[in-house]
Amino acid sequence: MTQINELRLSTGVIGLDQILHGGLIPKRAYLIQGGPGSGKTTLGMHFLAIDNASDSLLVTLGEDEAQLRDNACRSGLSLDGVDVLDVSPGQASDVSSDTYNLLESWDVEGNTTHDRILDHVREHRPTRVLIDSLSQMRYLSADTFQFRKQVLSLLRTLTSEGATVLFTSEESTDEDDTALPFLSDGVISLESTDYGRLCRITKFRGSGFEDGAHFYQLDQQGMTLYPRLMPDKFSRSHTHTQISSGLPEFDALTHGGIERGTVTLLSGPTGVGKTTLGAQLIIQAAANGERAVIYNFDENASTFFTRCRQIGLAADDMVDKGNLSFEAIEPLLYHPDQFASRVREEVETANTTMVMIDSLSGYQQSMCGENLQARVHTLCRYLTNMGVTVVLVNETFTITGTQARVTEYGLSYVADNIIMLRYIELNGELRKTIGVLKKRAGSFEKALREFDITKDGLKVGQALHGMRGLLNGVPEMVRPSHFSDHP
Repeated sequence: MTQINELRLSTGVIGLDQILHGGLIPKRAYLIQGGPGSGKTTLGMHFLAIDNASDSLLVTLGEDEAQLRDNACRSGLSLDGVDVLDVSPGQASDVSSDTYNLLESWDVEGNTTHDRILDHVREHRPTRVLIDSLSQMRYLSADTFQFRKQVLSLLRTLTSEGATVLFTSEESTDEDDTALPFLSDGVISLESTDYGRLCRITKFRGSGFEDGAHFYQLDQQGMTLYPRLMPDKFSRSHTHTQISSGLPEFDALTHGGIERGTVTLLSGPTGVGKTTLGAQLIIQAAANGERAVIYNFDENASTFFTRCRQIGLAADDMVDKGNLSFEAIEPLLYHPDQFASRVREEVETANTTMVMIDSLSGYQQSMCGENLQARVHTLCRYLTNMGVTVVLVNETFTITGTQARVTEYGLSYVADNIIMLRYIELNGELRKTIGVLKKRAGSFEKALREFDITKDGLKVGQALHGMRGLLNGVPEMVRPSHFSDHP
């Protein structure tokens, strides 16, 4: 098969260019469809405002020029240098009265909307054209046949004159609107849902594209699109060397530490020390010169760093050295695509090699109707493909019980290592234990050990022997154990 090397035109929205595999194919016509307020015009303005704006033409059939330029400015975009042709009803240059005939036929020779656009294009030779909105043209056509005929003629002539055309249309079941996708070379669909704004590419002649729904935002910087993460497209060479935790007893429990480029799930009930253990792993990696990031969905930076200081973890020092970053994430403000893009930027621009997500329960709050299992799988697969070591904090819903549950979300298969932290009742006191349930890349100690958090840091005790029923929470002594009288 012949390899085609072609120039692509940027849409002006980086994320959209990514899902279009580099941008638009020049000299073709693309439909932007969506409901009111979905951002169709904003996307079109991004397209016009990029590069040499003097080569861009905005054809408006609705808003007047002053309003368009003001709206662009409010969206952080500039239409300076962009040529605007207003062919909305009542704007024809040779209209001799204040009235406008909405029944004007396309077949009338002279100053029709169709001819005005083509005459302007032939005179000014723009390379980028936005028609907003082409749906309005159907009111100037005698019937559906004439509308389709004239739209096809307009688009073909514009592209043959060297222009790449974007045209907008309201998404409706109207017969005229449903015909527009068939007349275009590509379709960019924008929709507003209860879970945010989503963009889909439903057609792109002559090119592949990233399928599925991709989250986007509209704000004072215009449109920002966050492509859905596709982990199989990313990889970085790495070796599965073991990483020390800085706790000799924990390293003994894991037979040398966890492996680089793996996923470790820290599982346990509330207050048992999952976040603190994860912080120990992350801060130790930072102390060894790695770049590490903690994404915390459950607590703010002040609480986290205060806790670290109280037990002697040097989190502040690692931040000062640039080896550690802590980001408090408000899950209700972050779509999963947006969060994944944030993680990608950290990994690919800052060369981050260790990431902690705390916790899965908090992350679930940002799912916006999405499947948590699929999202965690995708994010972890991307990170491990990039050689990043991942720590996931998972809270189990029961303190003790007859069955030790690892996760409530069916995510144990994602983890290469599973570290269990559990409460047990002994002599009327709550004690903590730690053990390894799973380690794909090597062997591990099968015994449980005592675990405690002190002002001097984390303490992992000797292996516990002579007990049964530890996982139930109420152990029975078989013979004297290594538990101390005081944790």
